[in-house]
Amino acid sequence: MTVVVTVGGVHVSFVQLPESVATCRNLVGGEWLVPRDASLLDVHSPYTGSIIGRVPMTPAEGVAQAVEAARAAAPGWRATPLRERTVLMARFRALLESNLERLSQLAASEAGKTVAEARAGLLKGLEVCDFALSLQNLDTGGGMEVSRGVSCEFRREPLGVVAGITPFNFPAMVPLWMFPIAVTVGNAFILKPSEKVPLTACALGELMVEAGIPRGVFSVVHGGRETVESLVAHPDVRAVGFVGSSAVARRVYAEGSAQGKRVLALGGAKNHLIVVPDADESLTAQAVVDSFTGCAGQRCMAASVLLAVGEVGHILEQVVERASRLEVGPGMGAIIDRASLSRLETAIATAERAGARVLLDGRGKKPAGEKWAGGYWLGPTILDGVSPEMEAAQRELFGPVLSIVRVPTLSAALEVENASPYGNAASVFTTNGAVAQAVVEGARVGMVGVNVGVPVPREPFSFGGVGESKFGHGDITGTSSLGFWTDLKKVTRKWTTRTDGSWMS
Repeated sequence: MTVVVTVGGVHVSFVQLPESVATCRNLVGGEWLVPRDASLLDVHSPYTGSIIGRVPMTPAEGVAQAVEAARAAAPGWRATPLRERTVLMARFRALLESNLERLSQLAASEAGKTVAEARAGLLKGLEVCDFALSLQNLDTGGGMEVSRGVSCEFRREPLGVVAGITPFNFPAMVPLWMFPIAVTVGNAFILKPSEKVPLTACALGELMVEAGIPRGVFSVVHGGRETVESLVAHPDVRAVGFVGSSAVARRVYAEGSAQGKRVLALGGAKNHLIVVPDADESLTAQAVVDSFTGCAGQRCMAASVLLAVGEVGHILEQVVERASRLEVGPGMGAIIDRASLSRLETAIATAERAGARVLLDGRGKKPAGEKWAGGYWLGPTILDGVSPEMEAAQRELFGPVLSIVRVPTLSAALEVENASPYGNAASVFTTNGAVAQAVVEGARVGMVGVNVGVPVPREPFSFGGVGESKFGHGDITGTSSLGFWTDLKKVTRKWTTRTDGSWMS
């Protein structure tokens, strides 16, 4: 079903919902299966609240079946030369690009994104695929003669069976952060997508099968908490990548690490945008609005707190004005479910009671028309007069809510930022190089932006935070990810005895 709205007198189609209700299946050993004894959970579109799919809650037995198929496939895939693995991944990348529009519509329909946002996530995924494809030329190991008659080298080796547990807010992008690299370096990969957005994961699995990936090398296993716990506990799963809330990330990291697994679990965030008086007014206002409203604020890189340094009222007025013109529906997507919407509305009311002023209230906003009555909508919301100890300044709200904290100096702004237990990202808006450098050096985060509202690094620069935003070592993408998905084997060779050598020969 194509949903059409009227914007400025012009009919605009902004999402195409699935025409029928699909029952998702697991991809196990190259076959699409509904696991035995699995209950089915309804999948609702945030746009309308209507059911667009059903997803199985895979029990431990179904997880074990997928792991066994991956374990059987891993030795053959490991023995496949990197060049040949890359050829298959290149086929997948081409299919991904040719199905870009279909996948964008699908991801938007189940995650509540605008189609443009879903498309942007897929393009970021294509970028990670490009990095994976470059490994055949860039990651060739290393070797040298370290002494007369003695050489040392290193070679990268896959771990075996690895798993990725991904969230609802990026149905395509976050899985694509993981499996193109993990599979290209020789692992058998099991994807456990969020049960709220299983349709896109199935579509990615279909493209991997069409690309010719050997049976068992790529699997999709659906489910909830029991499925995750079974994956993390299975002795044949060597590494687990996770993206989600900090509470669950901490638990996955603790449980996996206790069993000797390699775990990299990315959690939540409370990102700060520092705005100083000399900032470019137009650039700053647009970047701030894009940051806190993009993906309806449901992303770990969204601006949560604006630290207003000194007299920046002229910039804040523009932020409010631009945000007030953003229409939910065609301009900003929906909240993932009713429970999340209720939680956000409660958080706004709590901030009001604590003394914050609502400069812009998004409660009750929705696109025109009865068809949207069942959707989960919240327009851009801006809170002023928020103090650093308030819940709105401390807790990740995960919605289009911006909290303004006023501070007298740049040092005071950095004190507020540094006090946050999260450490994902921070940005500064200024035309002064010294101010920018002070934030680059002083912010306790993994990613910093200068006049950039969403400072996501481009590949091969790696994505990842610090503090409560990341549990484990390394990053999930880019060069840093290679150390997570592989081991380094070091080889030292000596063939003859030399009398003209050093102590080593």
